[in-house]
Amino acid sequence: MRDKQSPGSAAGRPAAADPDLLPPTLSAKHRGGQPRTWLKAADHVMHAAGELLALAVPVDCVCCGAEDLALCVACERQVRLLTRHPFRAEEQAPALMTVDGGVILPVVAAGVYREELAQALLSFKRHGQHHLKSVLARGLEEGIVAAAAGVDGACLVPVPSSTGAFVKRGFSPVHLLLAGRLQGHAGAGPPVVDVIRKSRRPAALENLSGGQKSLGRGARAARVRGSMTVPARLHRHVVGRRCIIIDDVLTTGATLAEAARAIHLSGAVVTGAVVLAATRPPDSAAGGAQSPAGGGKRAVLEKNK
Repeated sequence: MRDKQSPGSAAGRPAAADPDLLPPTLSAKHRGGQPRTWLKAADHVMHAAGELLALAVPVDCVCCGAEDLALCVACERQVRLLTRHPFRAEEQAPALMTVDGGVILPVVAAGVYREELAQALLSFKRHGQHHLKSVLARGLEEGIVAAAAGVDGACLVPVPSSTGAFVKRGFSPVHLLLAGRLQGHAGAGPPVVDVIRKSRRPAALENLSGGQKSLGRGARAARVRGSMTVPARLHRHVVGRRCIIIDDVLTTGATLAEAARAIHLSGAVVTGAVVLAATRPPDSAAGGAQSPAGGGKRAVLEKNK
């Protein structure tokens, strides 16, 4: 068996930088979960076609390099295990905490951004692979269920990709993970209300040099400040409603803070956020911040009073 690849590479090849970590710019349905027989049959046909395609065009597992599947059975199981116990992650995000330790925005993370979860998420965002979408959507759903518990009448508001990332990929990872809800196949649970749009910002902010991971906390916040808006024509969809923001990865929390600001200005009540994975901010290593993997609060969002 081939050696495991690091989260930054797939099958031994250097991984491209994640566009969302540069300029920051549901229940989700999975195979076998469709409400109609013909949709289930279509899913089975697609799965069989994928297996036939694997015979003609061999693929490797994005995590361990095993042949024939984009995500082998063992690595898929590991992704599920890594997203099995959602936890509160805002303490690892400086932009979401006050200087005295108060919580600005509570965040539930489905898992920690490491190992198989990190590699699968990066590969999904680069290529939008169907097999990866299925298992990642289920992981995100674990976080949504935990965050929405006890929050009556909540709706889910996805964070849009940056313009550059969308052009490069051709899709928005968060919207693709929420595709079942966006298409009206979610059944019970909070609906998706897609109201956040990217707004124009001064050229000076767009031209900040270096990737997002190389920037300090102040530069990160400056880069996303004013980058999102809820157009006036869409206010009616969220005004007075309780909203839960949905994103894929949590780093410093600057992106979630900007999304919360835009939603708040539309007249909605932001009760919290959900991310698929949370990672320690770059400057936490020097400051000795506790890793989410070390045991954070369990994922329970309280209602705003």
